Amino acid sequence: MLPLWTMEGVLPAVWPGQPGHSTLRSPYITDLAQIVQRFATSPKRIEILQGLFSFRAELHRHGIRSGFQWLDGSFMEHVEALETRDPKDIDAVTYFDLPVGETEESLDQKASHLFDHDGVKEAFHVDHYPVVLGGMIDADSIREISYWYSMWSHRRNGTWKGFVQVDLDPSQDAAALPYLPVNSGGTP
Repeated sequence: MLPLWTMEGVLPAVWPGQPGHSTLRSPYITDLAQIVQRFATSPKRIEILQGLFSFRAELHRHGIRSGFQWLDGSFMEHVEALETRDPKDIDAVTYFDLPVGETEESLDQKASHLFDHDGVKEAFHVDHYPVVLGGMIDADSIREISYWYSMWSHRRNGTWKGFVQVDLDPSQDAAALPYLPVNSGGTP
């Protein structure tokens, strides 16, 4: 389950009623079905979710099926009430294992469109940042994880907030698609 938005219109950073040091905190691990059921509340949100599903299908088509995504941005906030506007996209950091037999270079040659930030944002409404899992954890990788956690733990105005984590497993998509309404702009 996901906690409800706070009075500030965000997911709480720590599960409501828990002490500040609780491990029941963001990122909230959930599944895509719950994301759809909770956030497919307007035509624009449905369009963004359709884009996310299409983007994930492209990842899966290129063998990227193991790992997880952190999802955030105005999509995970009650931005309609906070800023009187629709969300523009969904922010996603994709932490993934390379497909068997692939290197970062070979995958980039075969599927460069998946790593083109502006192209992904335009085509899929996903503000995407890929991170390859595996290998040694070093100071740079710790800094990168800390960067994303600290960036997504607060709104631009400083409000402390939470975000979610979903698995990359294609079965998540199959289980969630029946809950995704069809938007007048097309199908997922």
